[in-house]
Amino acid sequence: MAKALTATTRSTATMTEYALEAQGLTSLLRLVSPALPIGGYTGSEALEYAIAAGWLADDEALHAWIAGRLGHGLAGVDLPLLMRFVEAFEKDDHEAVLRWSQCLRALRESFELARQDAAMGRALASLLADLGEPRAEAWRNHECASYPAMFALAAVSWRVDREAALAGFAFAWCESQVAAAVKIVPLGQTAGQRILARLASGIADAVEGARRVKDAEIGASEPGLAIASALHETQYTRLFRS
Repeated sequence: MAKALTATTRSTATMTEYALEAQGLTSLLRLVSPALPIGGYTGSEALEYAIAAGWLADDEALHAWIAGRLGHGLAGVDLPLLMRFVEAFEKDDHEAVLRWSQCLRALRESFELARQDAAMGRALASLLADLGEPRAEAWRNHECASYPAMFALAAVSWRVDREAALAGFAFAWCESQVAAAVKIVPLGQTAGQRILARLASGIADAVEGARRVKDAEIGASEPGLAIASALHETQYTRLFRS
């Protein structure tokens, strides 16, 4: 009888653990879904100019550009700051959230990249506030609102595992870049999936690299991105805001 009760107890505990994991996974999928109404589809992050200028003429060049940004920009800026935003929201440390938000804004390579990030951040803040997250209210129209900060707030609010949130953020960014390339090149869906699969294999390294970045080391040098984004601001015809 004792053994039966122990087995039942363990079974119940295991079921609870699985339920929590499933809930966290569902929340993560919801957060990284392209259907999330924050306007992510409107930005290419200078990819549009780089393609129009002939810098990225084939699949290999596209992969190299996006993979380079994943390994430098995201691993050096967005992901380390995402970690710090999560920690700050977990502690309800508003001053830390604001400090890192100002840091992120200063690190954006161009006006349009900062504007796009702020627009997505405010959109996500509004969505979270409307869904009942009170901490998002102050960021609806905040000048330093950002997508990574509000992504972190959503992850904390929806109880998404920190490591899963980092990987999910990186994958969602890779997916958005490939989706933009599919529209601009135009790139076939199968070719796009090949590039995405190759990029996905580097996400773990990007996350691990981000975890080792110290506060004073946050930053990245992406001159190609800065040039392309600045020129994209005055590009004659374009599909994307950034």
